[in-house]
Parts: sequence; C-alpha cells; structure tokens
Amino acid sequence: MSTPLIETVGVGKSYGDFVALDGVTLSIREGELVSIVGPNGAGKTTLVNVLTGLLKPSAGVVRFKGRDIAGIGPVKLARHGMARAFQLVHIFPAMTVAETISVAVVSQTDKSLRLFASVRDDAAVRERVREVAAIFGLDGKLDVESRLLSQGEKKLLDIASAFALAPEVILLDEPTSGVSSGDKHGIMRNVVDAARRAGVKAIILVEHDMDLVAEYSSRIVALTAGKVLADRPPAEFFADPAIVAAVVGKMVGKLRQGA
Repeated sequence: MSTPLIETVGVGKSYGDFVALDGVTLSIREGELVSIVGPNGAGKTTLVNVLTGLLKPSAGVVRFKGRDIAGIGPVKLARHGMARAFQLVHIFPAMTVAETISVAVVSQTDKSLRLFASVRDDAAVRERVREVAAIFGLDGKLDVESRLLSQGEKKLLDIASAFALAPEVILLDEPTSGVSSGDKHGIMRNVVDAARRAGVKAIILVEHDMDLVAEYSSRIVALTAGKVLADRPPAEFFADPAIVAAVVGKMVGKLRQGA
C-alpha cells in the first residue's frame, strides 16, 4: 500500500471545554477522492482547518508527505503542495478573472505582489493564467470582473485559483454550494477532469450533496460530534442505513436506497 499523502493520528481540537475534534485518525493516498461529510457541528470545518494548517491541533499529529504541518498555515502549505479553494471571488469581487488567478500564480514565485503592473508585463505569468483559465473554460472571460460571472463560473474561478498553485493535493470546501442542481455535476466533472490533467494526486471534498459524494468519492469519511463514525467506500457507506441516518438523515438514506 502506498505511503499516505495526508495522515492524521489521534487528532483532537478543543476550545476550552468544547471538544471540536476527538481522536481523529485518517489517511489519504494518491489517486483518492475522499469526501468528508457530517451534520452541522460534526467538526468538518475544524478538521479542514487542521488539515490545511490554519489550526494547530490540541492533540495528535497531522502530516503531509511525512512532514508535520500542524499550524503551518495555508501559504507555506501551498508551497509544499497542498492547496485549498478560498473563495477569493467573494473577497475581491472587483478583480478580473485574470487578476484573481494571477494572485495564486504570483504567490508561487519570488515576485512581489506589486501585483498587477508586474503581472501585465510578465509573459510567463500571463501564459500560466491563460492555461489555468482554459482548463475551466474561463479563458474567454479573462478581462471580466469576478462579480459579473454566474454563480457556477464564480465557483470554477475559486477552484481555478487553487489549481494555479500547482498542488499535489487540493481541498474543496462545498464547491457547489449556491449552484443550481443542473450545474453541480458539470462543475464536479470539470474539477475531476482538470485534476487528472494537472497531475493532482488526491482531492479532499467537503460536500453536503450526497448525490455528488456518492458519484465521485473513492472513500467517505463521516464525522459526528468530532469523531470518525465511518470511513468506507461509497457502496458500503450507503448500504448502512444507521450510518446514513446518523450523518445525513433518514430521508437522504431512503433516496439513496431507491436510486
């Protein structure tokens, strides 16, 4: 079995008396798309923040490619090869598509973020921006302000910015939230195909849409009350009504069984 790209061993995170994570142990290997699911308050966001170096765990170990990354921060972690989509579109809505992707491209170089004058004059940066935009079908909108994009295009731009970091592992937190049902599978197919073409070795997906989780996951890690309830392939996960009910509710369980 291959060495894990990401590994947590007995990870805990507490805020005073409140325990957000309790003894979480998991591993993610090359070729996997692992979905993290669970009800509100299960600890998903805390786990994601620990995995991406935003939070240092109160207990346990978190490693990326064998390196301890506890609290390292997303900028340093991106340089080691893990990126997270951070919804830059919502932070900088007046930036164009090209400018938004450029932030990520330039952050991976030794260039300063005297950003946009230098970006316009740098052929290599411009070419990388066009290359990433084309992967997600945004190359025709490089000069469009992010706020003018459709919701689906905004999601793709957020993800494209993470891809511009040239990661080995990418973490997607609710990449289809706010997107119409008809667009969700298109976005996921685009992301998975883009990951393959870009050489991404593994994807971590936090997603509440169980149809997407069932369709695209190689494994599903279910959290409840900060603990791992299940870590199973989709067929085994959805075949256990007790787990499905505990994680996403009885109604979704019935829908999956009837699918």
